[in-house]
Amino acid sequence: MRPFQTITAIAAPLPVAHIDTDQILPARFMKTLTRKGLGRRLFNDWRYDDDGREVEDFILNQDVRREAQIIIAYENFGCGSSREHAVWALDDFGIGCIIAPSFGSIFATNCVKNGLLPVQLSSDSCDELIEVATSFPEAALSIDLECQCVTGPEGQIYPFEIREDIRYALLAGLDDISRTLTHSDALGAFEAMRSES
Repeated sequence: MRPFQTITAIAAPLPVAHIDTDQILPARFMKTLTRKGLGRRLFNDWRYDDDGREVEDFILNQDVRREAQIIIAYENFGCGSSREHAVWALDDFGIGCIIAPSFGSIFATNCVKNGLLPVQLSSDSCDELIEVATSFPEAALSIDLECQCVTGPEGQIYPFEIREDIRYALLAGLDDISRTLTHSDALGAFEAMRSES
């Protein structure tokens, strides 16, 4: 897993609450076991019409947003089923951070396991950032995990909280297996003790 330190990038404002994992990646695209190519199906039913043509006014179809690495949304982003494929689709598209007032708990866990940063800010802060991103589509936001802050294009700072173990894992690029292996000495000692008894 790649380490997460900072992102400075275009943000896509998506002012919708309760975006569930089936909207992020519809179930019919979950037949694959690989992550590659899932970004093309991210928000598929919002991005494309019934004939497969792009919906012009959907945010990720707008030229400046095609390279977005940040999504700003309303509360309960990633609710619904526990499918990890939704996070894989976000990652494959190039999204590295989602900012929202709250997240589906399993979705947030899946984000961290895959190196994406879920940033929880107040509803008022999300409203402000959505307004800025809408008014100035080419302006970049910066997310700094080390200092735990989001910086707007005019220098506005929005601090956020994150559990220290999650912060450490993301900064170091450690998935669950890598985190376990950091305790290999203690695990070896425990196994040796068990084999003696």
